[in-house]
Amino acid sequence: MTFALGQGTGPLKGLKVVEIAGIGPSPHACMILADLGADVIRVERPGGQMLTGGSHDLLNRGRPSVALNLKDPEAVATVLDLVEQADVLVEGMRPGVAERLGFGPEACLERNPRLVYGRMTGWGQDGPWSQAAGHDMNYIAITGTLHGLGQVKEKPQFPTNLVGDFGGGSTYLVIGILAAIFEAQASGKGQVVDAAIVDGTANLNAMTSAFLAGGGFKEERAANLLDGGAPYYDIYETADGEHMSVGALEPQFYDLFVKLLGIEGTAPDRWDLAKTDELRELIATTFKTKTRDEWCAIFDGTDACVAPILRISEAKDHPHIKAREVFVEHEGIVQPQPAPRFSRTQATLSHPPAPGAGAHTREALEAWGVKDVDGLLERGAAVQITQ
Repeated sequence: MTFALGQGTGPLKGLKVVEIAGIGPSPHACMILADLGADVIRVERPGGQMLTGGSHDLLNRGRPSVALNLKDPEAVATVLDLVEQADVLVEGMRPGVAERLGFGPEACLERNPRLVYGRMTGWGQDGPWSQAAGHDMNYIAITGTLHGLGQVKEKPQFPTNLVGDFGGGSTYLVIGILAAIFEAQASGKGQVVDAAIVDGTANLNAMTSAFLAGGGFKEERAANLLDGGAPYYDIYETADGEHMSVGALEPQFYDLFVKLLGIEGTAPDRWDLAKTDELRELIATTFKTKTRDEWCAIFDGTDACVAPILRISEAKDHPHIKAREVFVEHEGIVQPQPAPRFSRTQATLSHPPAPGAGAHTREALEAWGVKDVDGLLERGAAVQITQ
């Protein structure tokens, strides 16, 4: 495989990004940047690391994998050579690690004053827990977000790592990077983007803070409008053990919902809180009279705000998802398309994930103009694996 810069099709075509490989949110952020057309070079440790890697790892798509021994000063010098011509560097190490290795913000900005230096952590670059280990659920736990998740009153339910790693993490890192790039175009100066999952998750959950400030919010699960406390905003089982999502909040949508569900004449007043359990039981009992597909045929395309809950393996075949080509098969893997969409500079998928760390070391370093790649390989500062 050969690599050439500037081949992206999205609006970030021509942007150059150095990624110091991590797990979770930082590779997801770099996937987004690569999806949108940026030239991203992924610098990994020889042999790779846990929880990431392989030709199926879609978070690593769209960019080549270079293996550098970052304990070798020559490898660190190579990173700085890449930084000198880059627009962005992304790293997801614990605070202080990049500095100790020799490519912290000070060293990088000295080589390239206009560089945007993106840092992805859970706790942030400072604070009493900044050096502690943690994972997604820990980060969202102390922001007040995890407490309210789930419809089980007994304990919170964590939604895998979507809310923290990717909602409050990588999404906000990308926002910060793009904002800093925009500012650098005017000032000519780069800066550090401190993207912490605790910060992003709290910001993501701003509406709950607003509800709390309004005085009508209960800090318990399944007790409020959007957490399953309302029977017309909940999940219901069907006759075949599948489920439907119901979000009939507005009066006109709710009226259509009860009509299509067939309970228009028997449903109690939804504003009568004393009859909330009665209404929920009626809705639940009615949904169990038909299969998921039968209900889909009734509610399909209506304003009742009802949709089937699909497995990810089923989602690609839903008529709406299929029509928009939300998922496509690319390089033998069914995967989501780049998002969002653009009218003039539409992004398209490019390189598949590398089969292993260092699969493209020679080709990628040469494409970025690094000198003496053969010497780096011979001396062990860089590693090339056989694909």
